[in-house]
Amino acid sequence: MSARKAYDDVLRLMREHHEWFNRSIPLIASENVPSPAVREACMSDFANRYAEGWPGERVYAGCVYIDQVELICNDLARRVFKSEFADCRATSGVVANLAIYAAFSNPGDWMMAASIPTGGHISHGKKEHAGTAGLVHGLNIEHYPFLREEMTIDVDGTKKKIEEMARDGKKPTLAMFGGSLFLFPHPVKELSQFMHDHGIHINYDGAHVAGLIAGGEFQDPLREGADTMTMSSHKTLWGPQGGIIVAYEKFADGIKKGIFPGNTSSHHLHHVAGKAIALAESLEFGKDYARQVVRNAKALAGALAEAGFGVLGEKRGYTMSHQMAVDVTKFGDGGTIEKDLEKAGIILNRQLLPGDIKAGRHYMHPGGVRIGVPEVTRLGMKESEMKEIASFIKRVVVDKKDPAQVAKDVAEFRRQYQKVQYAFDNAVGAYEYISLVNRR
Repeated sequence: MSARKAYDDVLRLMREHHEWFNRSIPLIASENVPSPAVREACMSDFANRYAEGWPGERVYAGCVYIDQVELICNDLARRVFKSEFADCRATSGVVANLAIYAAFSNPGDWMMAASIPTGGHISHGKKEHAGTAGLVHGLNIEHYPFLREEMTIDVDGTKKKIEEMARDGKKPTLAMFGGSLFLFPHPVKELSQFMHDHGIHINYDGAHVAGLIAGGEFQDPLREGADTMTMSSHKTLWGPQGGIIVAYEKFADGIKKGIFPGNTSSHHLHHVAGKAIALAESLEFGKDYARQVVRNAKALAGALAEAGFGVLGEKRGYTMSHQMAVDVTKFGDGGTIEKDLEKAGIILNRQLLPGDIKAGRHYMHPGGVRIGVPEVTRLGMKESEMKEIASFIKRVVVDKKDPAQVAKDVAEFRRQYQKVQYAFDNAVGAYEYISLVNRR
């Protein structure tokens, strides 16, 4: 392939991606669509600059305006999450977690976290699973006991396990709450005093639910006993991809060193600007958005259950967050169903469910799918649209209709939802491709 053809192909494929998302239903729980202002920030010259260190203490010159933007970003994060300290330099949620590991533990220490089938994220994982905590920082991991019907951590079982670990010389240094499959609030309030009495630092990974926490619709980790909170700056928070840490001031020095020089050099300054804009949007529109996200998730989960799907968490109303977990073993496996739905323009992801590993299922073909509503909510959809989405999914998975035919109906449905809502400005279409290149 010639250099020119490769150049043209990349530009073409990016445009085609935009066109595809314009006619699809995006249901990945870990994704969202940013506002035009966030997209503008990500295209700015900030993307080409370095600013190692803290504002006012930079290694590089040329940061006059960059410093001001970063200070605004940190101030907004403190206001949104009602925290004493904020560091918006993490380049991802994983990097934010690594900074916490670096600041508050040593290799060989023990950490409590959720297993991946019960909702934990790979950044909380064991070395033998190539998990970040074990592989990169050398932590040993013990998993929380889990209540499958309630889809949350077993409080009494966790207390018992920590006491057993302490007797065996394996007392945890860290406890990690939060995760990737995250339907209901974790019992931070119920466990924080017990953990602090055992000298355990508590971090809450709010990567998925940060926007809900900002909007007052999920839980309030710092007031419930968490010492620090890490998060992604996208997903329910609707910024560019990146990470944020908020905490009490007494933990600031360790976090700052954990970010730089511990885990980053240049910290993606264009994304810091985008985070600042997203946080400002969250202050203005976040409560209404978070409320609608939860309503939409409950509506879609209920509609899928009525259509014959095994939606987990039925005992507690399926979900209190932006996502739901669906057992699809009656109709196939999660990997195959993911691909069939993608052909219909319905984009979601396969998901390991509690019990899948014991049943011999693999992450490529697990027993479930995970469905999220952050992006369709940002496009302006409400409860009635969730019922339509459930009907599209049913046609492909249950009724075994031709995905290509369903894709035509999905594209027609999407024509009504082309602009980002809950934003100061939406003149540019949500997936409108912006070209800076003169085409031949």
